[in-house]
Order: sequence, then structure tokens, then C-alpha cells
Amino acid sequence: MDGKKRGTVGRRAVLIGGGAAVVGAAVLARDELRRAWYRVPGVEKDRVEGALDHPGAQWTAASRANWRYADRPDDFTIDRVVIHVVQGDFPTALKVFKDPEHGAATHYVVRKDGHVAQMIRELDVAFHAGNRDMNERSIGIEHEGFVDRPQDFTDAMYASSAKLTAGICARYGIPVDREHIIGHVEVEGTDHTDPGPHWDWDRYMKLVRDASRAPRTAARPTAS
Repeated sequence: MDGKKRGTVGRRAVLIGGGAAVVGAAVLARDELRRAWYRVPGVEKDRVEGALDHPGAQWTAASRANWRYADRPDDFTIDRVVIHVVQGDFPTALKVFKDPEHGAATHYVVRKDGHVAQMIRELDVAFHAGNRDMNERSIGIEHEGFVDRPQDFTDAMYASSAKLTAGICARYGIPVDREHIIGHVEVEGTDHTDPGPHWDWDRYMKLVRDASRAPRTAARPTAS
């Protein structure tokens, strides 16, 4: 064994192994720094209070406990839209997402008459999918209503939500298909069933495709 005791590790092996560990740690640290640079005092991305990502939406902020700062899509790629149904009405959704004890919120809430509230900026990560990876890569859209009441999914709601989703897909280059526009029930590890059996996916996807071909207007900052 070249004079080495059995079971010992040569200095060269330690140096090589240690060097590899240092390099690996450096790569991880660099990746974390790249994602977290905007949290350093003085370099946080400028934000306008009440700014909207979707034209015509109402800004009403979710509790800070229900989302986290990010700089998407620079730090996390956005490639999914997740469709939710609140199991309640529009005011209930706003109320619970403003509650710091709730622990969850979506970026948007859509009312039966098509009115849209934005509660979290798209660049930030909303706690909506019950899966960290999906939260980081997706935008969540909540809909007023109950999964077992098809009458809750109105023409106005479908049309407004489809326009919202089409705009999100256009902003981030998300394909308009069922692989990238999914229900909460389809998120890995979830125990949720929404949007449920009465959500008309064929109708919805046609509306999203139609809206994707329509001219777009830019969102403007609006006071909360």
C-alpha cells in the first residue's frame, strides 16, 4: 500500500476531493447569489405601488406572509399557469389571501362577472400550488365558485380568465396547451381537486387560443 496504513486517505486525494467540494459549493453559492442579488440592500428591483401586470385588473395586495419576493423570470423561469377554484365567493378569496395565517394566495382572482383582482406581482412567488417547484415556475389564477356547481363558471368568467391566461403566456413565451396550462389537481403531490369536473377545458383552451391572437395593450401602474 506504498507505506500508507490501510483505511487512510492520501493527502492528494483529500486535496482533490476537497477541491471538488469547494468547486461544487462555489457553483451552488453562485447560483444562490444570482437568484438573491435583488435582496441585497440598495439593489432591490424598483417597484411601483399598485402596479399591474394585467390591464384592467384591480390591485388589492395579498398578505406578505403568503408570497415571497423574487425577480422572475430572471431567477426562476415561468412556464406554467395553474387554474384554481376557491370553493367560495370573490370576497372570501380576497379575505383569506390577505390573512397572514392562511399561508397561501394566488396572483389573480377572477369574479363571476369577469372582474379580475391582482394580489401578487407576477415577478414574485405566490404560495398557491402546494409544491415549491411549481410555485416558483407558475402563475396562479383563482376563480370564484365551487367545483360541484357548473353554473358558477359563467361566460364572463371564462372569457376574462382566458384573456388573462393568454396575456401571461405571451409575456413569458408559454405554449398555449394543456401541458403548460393546468389545473391545481394536476400539480404533483397535491390533495386538491380544483378546478373540478365541471370546468370546461376544451372551451377554456379555445378561448385562450383566440385571445392569444388578439391585439394586446400594456398594463399601467394603478393605485391600490
